[in-house]
Amino acid sequence: MNNIAVFPGSFDPITTGHESIIKRALPLFDKIIVAIGKNQNKKSFFPLEKRKQWIEQVFAPYKRVEVVVYECLTVDLCKKMKARYILRGLRTSADFEFERSIGQINKQMHRSIETVFLLTTPELTALNSSIVRDIYRNGGDVSRFVPKGVDIKM
Repeated sequence: MNNIAVFPGSFDPITTGHESIIKRALPLFDKIIVAIGKNQNKKSFFPLEKRKQWIEQVFAPYKRVEVVVYECLTVDLCKKMKARYILRGLRTSADFEFERSIGQINKQMHRSIETVFLLTTPELTALNSSIVRDIYRNGGDVSRFVPKGVDIKM
């Protein structure tokens, strides 16, 4: 098992867009590590433990998906987990420019780690966690924007 990818993010909350990227990437990798970044400078909306629980619940049937929490640089997590790839989803050209810069810096720090981009499916292009949080905060129904079985009521 040497084709391991890390899919980093805050997943605040996990969306059907995240779920789609992970499921579509499974044929490409032996294992995908969904890595929830713990950033002390960023205030999360949903508790870290809850986000981890939701992702583990969604991917329970998929034995090649693991969920971890981390605080270090993503490339350092990759080295620790023996992952050679960082998986990222791209919705727009703005995402590409942002992710390209990070990917190039990561490559300078650790030459052996490649960043792999998957395009979001067209119907999920507008979806992101910020929008889901905003809908939730304002009392809207987010059930069609999060994976089946995820009840984000707090």
